Amino acid sequence: MAAAAVPGGLFAVYKPAGVAWGCVREAVETRLLRELNAAPGRAPRQHVRFLPAPAGADGGAAGLVAARVPVLADHPLGKGRRGASAGGGGGGSPGRAARTAPDAVSVAVRGPRFRRLKIGAGHRLDVKASGVFVLGIGHGNKLLTDLYNCHLTKVYTVGGLFGKATDDFSDTGKLVEKTTFDHITREKLERILAVIQGTNHKALLMHSNIDMKTQEAYELAVKGLIRPMEKSPPIITAIRCLQFALPEFQLEIHCLHETQQYLRKVVHEIGLELKSSAVCTQVRRIRDGVFTVDDALLRTQWNLQSIQKAIWDCQLKVKTELEKTLGHHNKSCLPKMDAAMAHAADS
Repeated sequence: MAAAAVPGGLFAVYKPAGVAWGCVREAVETRLLRELNAAPGRAPRQHVRFLPAPAGADGGAAGLVAARVPVLADHPLGKGRRGASAGGGGGGSPGRAARTAPDAVSVAVRGPRFRRLKIGAGHRLDVKASGVFVLGIGHGNKLLTDLYNCHLTKVYTVGGLFGKATDDFSDTGKLVEKTTFDHITREKLERILAVIQGTNHKALLMHSNIDMKTQEAYELAVKGLIRPMEKSPPIITAIRCLQFALPEFQLEIHCLHETQQYLRKVVHEIGLELKSSAVCTQVRRIRDGVFTVDDALLRTQWNLQSIQKAIWDCQLKVKTELEKTLGHHNKSCLPKMDAAMAHAADS
């Protein structure tokens, strides 16, 4: 069985509601470390040593012969023996070393081979939100920065409930007001959504710093690249009603530079515009740039094999998006991605 290799790249997991994003990252790291340390280590390295040759029948002087022998510093049994002899043990017979598997003894002496993995987190999700959460391992940490600089759109499904207002705009907050909602119709809601989208479209063009009368603006529009390439206030690029059954409703929101609390506030403001009130019942991210909810690994899939496969499956679309968006401005990560894809193909 081959030694396990530390994966490198980007992958997405599904963060459940009620769990902090930091706990999700720690759970993934803990699972990977456990599997990597449980995997068999690599075979000891070999080096050339000159060993005495057997004495001849005539009793002449013994010569030296070259031979390949293992590097004892890499051998777990050798390290295990030194450790076993140093720690005399509780219940065994005096002068007799306890019988222990070489790998287990080696771990007891040296500690685990892998103690920490550098796992970076992409766009965060707060405790109440759920959905696609992108993580990076190894050179994937650099890719996280490159994707951040792409300013890609994220997509959420957001649930709402008319008739209540709370101090934090969520359905679990402290109730501050109750209102009527029977006068609200789907048509009235969609008119408010159209106004929100129109206002945000103007903000999108303003923060993109592009003259819309130029050829550059036309080419960017054709490629779908008109968006702020620097930090800006939250911008909603599209919003529509998915479900409407008073007092409940569900929206799909495409946005940039948002926070989940901002989306809850949008629900609150929609209620006010409709001469009522509303609280947010759910914020679920279904897309983060090139990663969709179908790419996100469930908790039962947070293991080495699934993560390696997820990294491989997403490499091409990540590379394509970086080339399309950043172009010649930043290609520093692309050679590493090409090398990683070639290595994965060969393995």
